[in-house]
Amino acid sequence: MTKVPITRKGAEKLREELTRLKTADRPRIIQAIAEARAHGDLKENAEYHAAREEQSFVEGRIKEIEGKLSHAHIVDVTTLSPNGKVVFGCTVEMIDEETAETIVYQIVGEDEADIKTGMISVNSPIARALIARMEGDVVVVRVPGGERSLEIVEVRYV
Repeated sequence: MTKVPITRKGAEKLREELTRLKTADRPRIIQAIAEARAHGDLKENAEYHAAREEQSFVEGRIKEIEGKLSHAHIVDVTTLSPNGKVVFGCTVEMIDEETAETIVYQIVGEDEADIKTGMISVNSPIARALIARMEGDVVVVRVPGGERSLEIVEVRYV
């Protein structure tokens, strides 16, 4: 399987979630199942069924995170030389030439993308148009609402 790019911060967040699931959530659920079993008849025990369902969810999430981390190619953008080129993990400040609006995005992996916090997937149309471009370049991006002309003002490697 191919390696999937993820930022250092994204990998740290996944590791933290994995640790929490294994050290806090899993033992709590096991305890809840044990308590529900002590109440007797499991067929009509809602607490038992809810705890088993939660256990199934947590175990699935643990497997999912372990799989993502095993196929991750962790990119630490702070180790790259600041040459003004847009690469995975960098933060790009742009100006929309039509509206004069300043836009700031960080290009991250699929699992880290969150448009509300300014983090866009490397596979998004905007990120694909920006990759390998330089500060000062004007990029025309085809988005669902039409075309946008964006001027790259600054590329930060933080």
